[in-house]
Amino acid sequence: MINDNEVEAKNLKFLYKDLVFPNLVKQFNYKNNHQVPKLVKIQLNRGLGVDGQNNKTLQKSVDEIRLITGQQPILTKAKKSIAGFKVREEMVLGITVTLRSKKMYAFLEKLIHLVLPRIRDFRGLSLKGFDRNGNYNFGLKEQLVFPEISYENVDQIKGFNISIVTTAQTKTEGIALLKEFGFPLTD
Repeated sequence: MINDNEVEAKNLKFLYKDLVFPNLVKQFNYKNNHQVPKLVKIQLNRGLGVDGQNNKTLQKSVDEIRLITGQQPILTKAKKSIAGFKVREEMVLGITVTLRSKKMYAFLEKLIHLVLPRIRDFRGLSLKGFDRNGNYNFGLKEQLVFPEISYENVDQIKGFNISIVTTAQTKTEGIALLKEFGFPLTD
């Protein structure tokens, strides 16, 4: 039996192969197929701050990210103590997940078609989130926009950062790639 996530992931993968790839080749006149930008990974990060010390809150955040991505997050810890920030070595500072291949495409499909339209007063994502290498970074202010998270199970509204890493060489290539995938980018 085929999982819904696998079907969605295949849809975006085929979209890339059948439409996005040829459109990018035509738009940028690439001589080699390996020059065409593609998605490498999607990384989700949530900084916990003081909540990293509270086991209940930490576990709640880990469970939320696991539900959203379908993958167990990794705890990010301090490498050394910094007294000015009241941080000790090995103290939990946040959680992170890296999505690749099928899970990456399934998450991207969900993000574009379900999550972003559910954001209140959403007018599109800013182009300012692109770096000069064509990677895109943006933040979501609340986890409730994801269909897996129910309002009853949320103690605190917390957001997280999403980084979409591409093989694009320039900002314009990255913008073109994400627009071809249907990302709602605005000027």
